[in-house]
Amino acid sequence: MGDKSRSKGGWCGWLLVLIVAAAIGVSIFVLVKKKHGGGSSEPDAAPVPGPPGAVTQKYGDALKIAMQFFDVQKSGKLVDNKISWRGDSGLKDGKSASLDLSKGMYDAGDLMKFGFPMAYTATVLAWTILEYGDQMAVVKQLEPAKGSLKWITDYLVNAHPEDNVLYIQVGDPDIDHKCWQRPEEMTESRPLTQINASVPGTEVAAETAAAMAAASLVFKSSNSEYSSSLLNHAKQLFTFADKHRGSYSENIPKVATYYNSTGYGDELLWAATWLYHATGDQSYHDYVTGDSADEFASFGNPTWFSWDNKLAGVQVLLSRVSLFRSKDLSNSNVLMKYRSTAEAVMCGLLPKSPTATSSRTDSGLVWISQWNALQHPVASAFLAVVYSDYMLSSRTAKITCDGKYYTPSDLRKFAMSQADYVLGDNPMKMSYLVGYGDNYPKYVHHRGASIPTDATTGCKDGFKWLESTQPNPNVAVGGLVGGPFLNETYIDSRNNSMQAEPTTYNSAIIVGLLSGLVTTSSVVRSFT
Repeated sequence: MGDKSRSKGGWCGWLLVLIVAAAIGVSIFVLVKKKHGGGSSEPDAAPVPGPPGAVTQKYGDALKIAMQFFDVQKSGKLVDNKISWRGDSGLKDGKSASLDLSKGMYDAGDLMKFGFPMAYTATVLAWTILEYGDQMAVVKQLEPAKGSLKWITDYLVNAHPEDNVLYIQVGDPDIDHKCWQRPEEMTESRPLTQINASVPGTEVAAETAAAMAAASLVFKSSNSEYSSSLLNHAKQLFTFADKHRGSYSENIPKVATYYNSTGYGDELLWAATWLYHATGDQSYHDYVTGDSADEFASFGNPTWFSWDNKLAGVQVLLSRVSLFRSKDLSNSNVLMKYRSTAEAVMCGLLPKSPTATSSRTDSGLVWISQWNALQHPVASAFLAVVYSDYMLSSRTAKITCDGKYYTPSDLRKFAMSQADYVLGDNPMKMSYLVGYGDNYPKYVHHRGASIPTDATTGCKDGFKWLESTQPNPNVAVGGLVGGPFLNETYIDSRNNSMQAEPTTYNSAIIVGLLSGLVTTSSVVRSFT
């Protein structure tokens, strides 16, 4: 009996050892999984996507709606007008300087043409077409996007009549904002503002150069003459911007009230990056990897992509170079600094990353500013989906955030979360994209949308429509309003321009985001 007892005790002891060992193994597995974010070993690269796949219906529907705000905002003699309550306007813009500045787009709910954010609108729209033109085509939005882009670049070409002269504004906001009227009926003075060698504005000249260079790639195969013209303007404007340095906000103080620039170094890098993509010219590569990188790139410091700050966009675009071009590029170590900073931006966006930004609402919306709150999350989500597609198409399996790895699908999930919030998955159950769904803002801060088409109003008496308690008679379809406060509330009031005013550049970034999410496909390895 004694022998049997020892045998049983030994068996139990070994069983206990096995259980403990198994528990330790499971603990190690869990710890490794937590450390790496997705498994016990580093992920394999996902397959490269093929041609555009199945359409995600809600993003396709939303994209079709978002695209229409460009038509809402058009100035000039309208062609094939699809917005029933819009008509020709601004036909005399530029006449005082013997220029035709009738085209372009109004900035927001007012009737101003601000060149700095308008050029940014064109750059982002062109970038979207270059990355996702095949996906836009699936839902028949590629040609409308190219048409809207050309409507802006036609204006920008005419606004650049000499190498070192660029008209950067049509209208005086002090005059414009004292009126509330439809653009078709405005009669007030529309003065012009220019930059030149004596009064430089590096950031707006460089942003316009970026827009022209990016657009030249869009039209290269379909309209080579126009493409060449755009590229020539881009080169001239970049030289102007770089040679005659100075902030337009400092040299023309009145512009700082609405679109104050915090610096021009990011725009110089942005323009040179786009010119490198458009030309392949080594001098532009050397510009972004040489002394200018040391001066302006701010490596290792993630920033928010916006009309004012393009650094995150530069970092993503130059990551494209390091991911898709040959590995023997000169200054490849500098390109890797851009890429590592781009990945730091991505790590800040991913909600479970150790370096995730805490600047979010309780529901997960990235929230940076109470004015036009949706600009930053939508622009960030656009960059995230672009970078995730770069990773997929280059078979890059992961990014590493302070020891944890994340995959392209993690970035895409983040981008989708921000898009879904905009489209109604939020505490207000409201779509912040005007015209999408049943519950969207009805009192949008927008002159044309708020005034009936059969009303006869002048500059001053139109304010009764601003104060009206009735919903807008016209839908500013596709407008992305400013969005919620940090506590995720929204006040649907026409006088609440902080939350209720849509902007044209907001439309560019939401179109970019939705175009990236509408389906999946591989991105091109080169824009040329």
